[in-house]
Amino acid sequence: MVLGADGFVYAGIENGDILRIDHLAGTVERVLGTGGRPLGLHAGQDGSLLICDAYRGLLRWDGTGDSVEVLVGSVDGQALNFASNVVADDDGTIYFTTSSRRWPLDRYLGDVIEHSGTGRLLRRTPDGTVDILVEGLQFANGVAFTPDRQSLIFAETAAYRLSRYRLHGPGAGTHEIVRDNLPGFPDNIALGSDGLIWVTLFAPRDRLLDTLLPLPGVLRKLLWHIPDRLMPAPERTAWVLGVDPDGTIVHDLQRPGTDYAAVTGVVEHDGTLILGSLHETAVAVTSVPS
Repeated sequence: MVLGADGFVYAGIENGDILRIDHLAGTVERVLGTGGRPLGLHAGQDGSLLICDAYRGLLRWDGTGDSVEVLVGSVDGQALNFASNVVADDDGTIYFTTSSRRWPLDRYLGDVIEHSGTGRLLRRTPDGTVDILVEGLQFANGVAFTPDRQSLIFAETAAYRLSRYRLHGPGAGTHEIVRDNLPGFPDNIALGSDGLIWVTLFAPRDRLLDTLLPLPGVLRKLLWHIPDRLMPAPERTAWVLGVDPDGTIVHDLQRPGTDYAAVTGVVEHDGTLILGSLHETAVAVTSVPS
């Protein structure tokens, strides 16, 4: 989900539609369908949207009609699988993540269990060239600029961490961890109007997965043979963190997931937080503590 140039929130849903949401009026309008499964979005100042579609790749909607342009459908001759989140710079350069080269969205847990490390951070330049900036990531997910736009912050869901990729200045082209050992699974992230990186935590860490993580891959794969009724279910919670660009946690906002859980999208604007969820059928609205 993302805040559009028109002040409305845009969010993708499971059937492939993208919705325009007026959270103040409580109205929802369908604006287009991607024909796939939209995940991360970036809103342009011209009313356009960049769309990471888990099945179709990196797309662009010009703000009118019901058709999209495929900007990146393959990389190095292979179909682009599991495009996850996206941001764009003022010069038209696009940065986006892919979560897995092995597993599709509907079997995303396979990547987390297998710990395949096939996630990537990529760049598309205005002339259409696509470069792999970082690979070997553990389920790469949310990506956001730092406030000075000198770096990117990106999340690795299956590694419980946030990293910085330096775009400009000393160390340009390198990356390092800025926050490790997070208490939950980081999903989408977004730069807020307050200068903080807002990080959604889909669920708290799972003891079984933490136990399996150091084991050889063949042992982790045995988890697939456990009956569905015995598989660990994510704990229901609503959880977001406000983190500064160096990884210091400024806000830790969480509550039991009694009526809303599995937060995977966040928009912060002028002290208001708008949350989206992988499983819920509504957005949630709250305020940043003063």
